Amino acid sequence: MDFQLNDEQRLFRQTLRDFVDREIVPVARDWERSGRYPTEIVEGMRKLGLFGLLVPEEYGGLAADTVSFALTFEEISRGWLGIAGILGSHSVSCWLLAHHGTPEQRARYLPELATGARRTGIALTEPGAGTDLQGISTTARLDPSGASGDYIVNGTKMWITNARYADPLPVLVKTDPKAQPAHRGMSILLVEAGTPGMEVTQDIGKLGYKGTESCEVVLDGVRVPSSQLLGGIEGRGLQQALSSLETGRINIAARSVGIAQRAYEEALSYARDRTAFSQAIGDFQAVQLRLAEIAVQLQAARLMTYWAASRMDDGVRMDTESGMAKIFASETALQCATDSMRIHGGYGYSTEFEVERLYRDAPLMSIGEGTNDVLRTVVAKSLLSGKATVG
Repeated sequence: MDFQLNDEQRLFRQTLRDFVDREIVPVARDWERSGRYPTEIVEGMRKLGLFGLLVPEEYGGLAADTVSFALTFEEISRGWLGIAGILGSHSVSCWLLAHHGTPEQRARYLPELATGARRTGIALTEPGAGTDLQGISTTARLDPSGASGDYIVNGTKMWITNARYADPLPVLVKTDPKAQPAHRGMSILLVEAGTPGMEVTQDIGKLGYKGTESCEVVLDGVRVPSSQLLGGIEGRGLQQALSSLETGRINIAARSVGIAQRAYEEALSYARDRTAFSQAIGDFQAVQLRLAEIAVQLQAARLMTYWAASRMDDGVRMDTESGMAKIFASETALQCATDSMRIHGGYGYSTEFEVERLYRDAPLMSIGEGTNDVLRTVVAKSLLSGKATVG
């Protein structure tokens, strides 16, 4: 049992930390407030090779271990959660292609995705279907004329990160809407940018998680060649999507740790510098207790996230472990942001202090990649069935 990062991971973390402190922290608050897209930061991540995190080395990627993957999102989210969103959706989609794509699909897309010359995302959620992916209504039917071999796609997707930049965009569809159970009729199609009939119709306004766009995407009679069917076989789309979400939950857990870490740093600094009644507020026991609780919960969330990531590196199925880490870390992020705001007092409610942004960003972590209440049922069913154990 080893609770330490290895030398390579420590060097990687330091490189990320230096990048975040130099390129993200100084501009995050102002750029978030103005709605400015972080083009320069994206270019910096490209130069670091971060768009190839989960791309195999044979395609030019980093093929990072899952702990290093988690470190990436922890450090970037410490600077600005929205930036992590740009990289997160891309990375989950790359994992999807690397593990489920045909040899031709991998060769076509992964080399440019690894460099960031192409970017991608993943289109699962719909206006009427979020956690219940089997409830999607987007359809893809083969051209009834039989002449082209194309699928014709119709439907609407919501909350799509990187929608304007994704090329290709994996889209979860129903190729057989009458299939029972529904998942047997679900597939993923790789829709290329600029395909006629696919349109980004709006950016969805959000409380936090700014810097990256979250869009509504309408697909109206979109023609997609059958060669763009992920894996080349219909009926595997839900299985493919859910397997990628294990990686996604590590991503969310790590982002949550990053938010909690920044909340801790801001609270600690403020407790040292702010004075009241002629002494630093950190001298008051009430503040000390709250600060200690932030630190305890933060470190517990970090260790649980690294544990789940290391289990994935062991090559075992870890939907229970990733779910547990995501639940605990996301709840920790929200609590740490709230407690940090309380330590800041009135200034915590001001847009001039970082903690206000952390407070707005944190709630999303309990919703993204499956709501925490749904994940609690997933964990409980695994325990009851004996597929997972604790202790």
